[in-house]
Amino acid sequence: MAAKRMNVLVYSGNGTTVEAVRHCLFTLRRLLAPHYAVIPVSGDALIKEPWTATCALLVIPGGADLPYCRTLNGEGNRRITQFVERGGAYLGLCAGGYYGSKRCEFEVGDKAMEVVGDRELAFYPGTCRGCAFPGFVYHSEEGARAVELRVEKGALAEGAIPDVFRSYYNGGGVFVDAPRYRDKGVEILASFTEDINVDSGEGAAAVVYCKVGEGVAILTSPHPEFAPINLDRKADGPGFPQVVEDLTRDDKPRTDFVKACLTKLGLRVNQESTTVPSLSRLHLTSMEPSEASGIVAGLREIVSVRDGEEYIKDESDTFHLEKQNAWSLNSLAGTLPGDESDKTDQGDGGEDRIVDYNTVVKRIVVHEKEYPASKETPYFNHHAFYANLKHYQEKLKEDGGNFGNHLLYGEVVTSTNSLLEKNTQMLRRLPSGFTATATVQVAGRGRGSNVWVSPAGSLMFSTCIRHPMAITPGAPVVFIQYLAALAVVEGIKSYDVGYQNLPIKLKWPNDIYAQDPTKPQDKAYVKIGGILVNSHYSSSEYLSVVGIGLNTTNASPTTSLNALLSLLPAPHPPLFTLEKLLARILTTFSSLYTRFCRTGFDRQLEETYYRHWLHTDQIVTLEAEGGQRARIQGITRDWGLLVAEELGWEDRATGKIWTLQSDSNSFDFFKGLLKRKQ
Repeated sequence: MAAKRMNVLVYSGNGTTVEAVRHCLFTLRRLLAPHYAVIPVSGDALIKEPWTATCALLVIPGGADLPYCRTLNGEGNRRITQFVERGGAYLGLCAGGYYGSKRCEFEVGDKAMEVVGDRELAFYPGTCRGCAFPGFVYHSEEGARAVELRVEKGALAEGAIPDVFRSYYNGGGVFVDAPRYRDKGVEILASFTEDINVDSGEGAAAVVYCKVGEGVAILTSPHPEFAPINLDRKADGPGFPQVVEDLTRDDKPRTDFVKACLTKLGLRVNQESTTVPSLSRLHLTSMEPSEASGIVAGLREIVSVRDGEEYIKDESDTFHLEKQNAWSLNSLAGTLPGDESDKTDQGDGGEDRIVDYNTVVKRIVVHEKEYPASKETPYFNHHAFYANLKHYQEKLKEDGGNFGNHLLYGEVVTSTNSLLEKNTQMLRRLPSGFTATATVQVAGRGRGSNVWVSPAGSLMFSTCIRHPMAITPGAPVVFIQYLAALAVVEGIKSYDVGYQNLPIKLKWPNDIYAQDPTKPQDKAYVKIGGILVNSHYSSSEYLSVVGIGLNTTNASPTTSLNALLSLLPAPHPPLFTLEKLLARILTTFSSLYTRFCRTGFDRQLEETYYRHWLHTDQIVTLEAEGGQRARIQGITRDWGLLVAEELGWEDRATGKIWTLQSDSNSFDFFKGLLKRKQ
């Protein structure tokens, strides 16, 4: 059983610059979504977490090489090298190019700037020497320029490949004597056309491709990932406006070159770049429309009025409350061709550029009289959602079916979890079961170094739970993540008649896996969903935000629930709809939580959990215990700890029991490893 490589990790730790990371994330997300999750990752995560099995590409962006060494030398570089040699891919941009070479020589002879030394990764078997052009100043555009690159089209076989193009440059080196390393698997992808400032030996290689064991690496001197739309024309540097102008003219060939490089690294690339969508309005509704006004009434003490308009300024976001009547007038204009009235203001005419979402005012339309019309929310049918919610609630065996009675929906949001969890003033005033959902997330969050890709077609929602401190001795808050995972699986299987045999499983502590429909004979499982729970204590209760992402109608990046239906006997049941599935999972979650509050994680809940999980009698290696082998026994019913029994000679039980916490250990299911987080 092999993990699907769906993560593109961008190092954002010690030594990187904020701008370099942001440019990198922007470009890679546009070119790789929805096939990959492009996310920043810390040095600690690269050193301590099991990231390699699901990583398609590791990117080391621009910044400073020496801090990279201080953070990653030793164990970090050992894991990176092993990842690449075993079939992974590495992309080193500018400082990441220096770092990926056998030797770094930077500004030799300049006592204030000089950096010289061997490097551990050594993907390029020679020296990267810089600066290739004079004038570099840290954290400045003083030495920035639009350098012309000649592309070696024979080395890049697919896509529209330019002959020459200009790329942003600021401090990169040249790969010395690159042609001489052809017998070691080095190919030149692009060379400088202009005279350079240092001895480059043979050739003037600006971008090189290196074969490393079963894997590959591309190292660059310039920054082809820098999109000119995101450069500040007013930045320091006497000729910088002209630099931006030159780069703008060559933006398409620059993008084509980046696509060709990513394809050569083995990634699936969108030939049509994906634009980053603008944030949409949020729509606040309740099952009984009039009750939406009660939600707003509970927020009154944090509402301020400016120019007759109501705002909530919270810790992370500012919200503008709009009345449904005012919105209805605006919506008349929304029926006109080309209108963008449902989008929030992101500046500069909606151009596709890096957006600081924290500065964007989020507009909430309060629907106190009726549900939104289909023209207002074309990708989410509120009437269908509430009809299904009511239907499922009437079938509940447990009382207290209130999850989903109040809903905040947005077509495009930052993150449903962040909207609730990061705005604590609002969160403290919302009822238990209040749910936020979206069609697309542009800044989704995951657990540790993991992420759940959130394109259209995923069911994405977050529910807040007010868990009383008084009941925690018998119903510990840690079990909420297990209840959420159980609600997803049980909700899917009880969606309607004919869905009960779908091959859906739980992975400890909070992931959802499904049999891969493209490999029915192998019984291989792939991740189709993830759960993130954040809790904090506030005034005699825990405030928990439970975020869930589930591939439902979209096949990328792994598979989807609708694709799984092909594994069921014909005739296949109808396809899932997001509205009905959300209603089913919420009512299942509500029922499970109500029972849990009354009985704790009792034997019935425990048996149901084990019926759906992947780990029965699985043998694992406890990395934090010196590689000790152990067999998974289950979880404890008091604090939800994973129980593993130590194995000795011939995998016979020794009688020693290990208990492991989900927040301090990471489970790599495909390798059978339990790693302790530090």
